[in-house]
Amino acid sequence: MIELNKVSKWYGKFQVLTDCTMHVKKGEVVVVCGPSGSGKSTLIKTVNALEPFQKGSISVDGIRLEDPKTNLPKLRSRVGMVFQHFELFPHLSVKENLTLGQIKVLGRSEEAALKHGLELLDRVGLSAQKDKFPGQLSGGQQQRVAIARALSMDPIVMLFDEPTSALDPEMVGEVLDVMVQLAKDGMTMMVVTHEMGFARKVSHRVVFMDAGKIVEDCKTADFFDQPEQRSDRAKYFLSKILAH
Repeated sequence: MIELNKVSKWYGKFQVLTDCTMHVKKGEVVVVCGPSGSGKSTLIKTVNALEPFQKGSISVDGIRLEDPKTNLPKLRSRVGMVFQHFELFPHLSVKENLTLGQIKVLGRSEEAALKHGLELLDRVGLSAQKDKFPGQLSGGQQQRVAIARALSMDPIVMLFDEPTSALDPEMVGEVLDVMVQLAKDGMTMMVVTHEMGFARKVSHRVVFMDAGKIVEDCKTADFFDQPEQRSDRAKYFLSKILAH
């Protein structure tokens, strides 16, 4: 579903990604982790062309991003993206946030968009909040609305860029619960996160990054349960997070 082949990216002379190669199969959940500044968020943003890349190739569902003939806005409409900061429209109600993209991009009628949006709002447990504005919701609620909004576009893939890192600790669980359910339902997901409990419980594979490179790409059980077989950098990372 997602394929990256030797992707490299520079900001000026500074190389932020170096020869990154990985894939996500249909229905697979892949967690991307690593220390801060390792290139995780940049990597995931290249997958829906929010960040351009200078070398290599990326394809999503067989569509190559670097092909000049590719309609990137159309592709982005099929790739759901949930950010660290919720990026909801503050001046629109929750239900308007959920219907706007469906109407403008997918061409749905207002009635069909509202029906679909409310079904998804119910799925994330927020039906009662449909008429509120984002500023009236907690951070956890806003992030669940952001997930519902991404799902309302019927994505083939969901990308999550540190979706819980801006939340109070007690709100993290309610967002992860929604993501766990999505995974159980078979959604293809690529998740940048520091939540190692989630990674261990839900992901099929773990990709570990350091200094713009993919250092490890292995099954989740192998990553956590066989630290002696990991690279020195991954061993150090695991020793820090698994000690607490």
